[in-house]
Amino acid sequence: MIAGSLVALVTPFTPSGDVDWAALTDLLDMHLEKGTHGIVAVGTTGESATLDVQEHCKVIRHTVEHINGRIPVIAGTGANSTREAIELTESAKSAKADACLLVTPYYNKPTQEGMYQHFKAVAEAVAIPQILYNVPGRTACDMLNDTVLRLAGISNIIGIKDATGDVARGIELIQRCGDQLAVYSGDDPTALELMLNGGKGDISVTANVAPAEMAQMCEAALKGDAELARQINQKIQPLHDKLFVEANPIPVKWALHEMGLIGETLRLPLTVMSKEFEPVVRVAMQESGIL
Repeated sequence: MIAGSLVALVTPFTPSGDVDWAALTDLLDMHLEKGTHGIVAVGTTGESATLDVQEHCKVIRHTVEHINGRIPVIAGTGANSTREAIELTESAKSAKADACLLVTPYYNKPTQEGMYQHFKAVAEAVAIPQILYNVPGRTACDMLNDTVLRLAGISNIIGIKDATGDVARGIELIQRCGDQLAVYSGDDPTALELMLNGGKGDISVTANVAPAEMAQMCEAALKGDAELARQINQKIQPLHDKLFVEANPIPVKWALHEMGLIGETLRLPLTVMSKEFEPVVRVAMQESGIL
């Protein structure tokens, strides 16, 4: 089972806006060195919305080839077109990704039946393990637990990233799904509590800048060592809070640039972090021991 600290990896760009392949490789090496348990490539934090299909597939392939089986690679292959989601998922399978992460169809605002049929179609079309991704704050649609339970009966749907931040709802899903489906947090501030109640890991933004601490926290939580997990989590709590002062991944890319790991470029319509937030994020990094 895929478990632990699964970094929602940024996609670094050169000043001209191209993918910075050297910086991407360096980030992957850092995560291997620091103990990250898995890589999520080209998710929301990886600016999937602004990569064209060719770039999207190339970033996944590069990640898989460089990681070379040392830790799992989960490819972000969701789309609000079912045909496009199938195409991206087929490409990830061809690249030998370990699993795919598929967000609910954003903007379209499908019904619960529409979401069920969408994910069912992708799962039946491509024989690769698939993780659902529910993030209603960004997609304008919310996949309810009843719909998730229907999808849990499909053999290659293995998990869900719950980014609602509603721990009680996540715990209910864990209790109802049993061993059918792994529930991962997609919300760093509440991830610890979800893991202490049966969640299998955290698909994390914070792990971009605090990979070792996130890995250690997740390991402790999954072992049931709540005291140690809370101690580590308390140290990095400022990052959980302040890496979202503007839309993700704006603050986390600024933080990585501040650490000297990537350039500060994002693709429009995202822009670099507002100057007013720089001291806020910098203090959070200092309090967490990152700077």
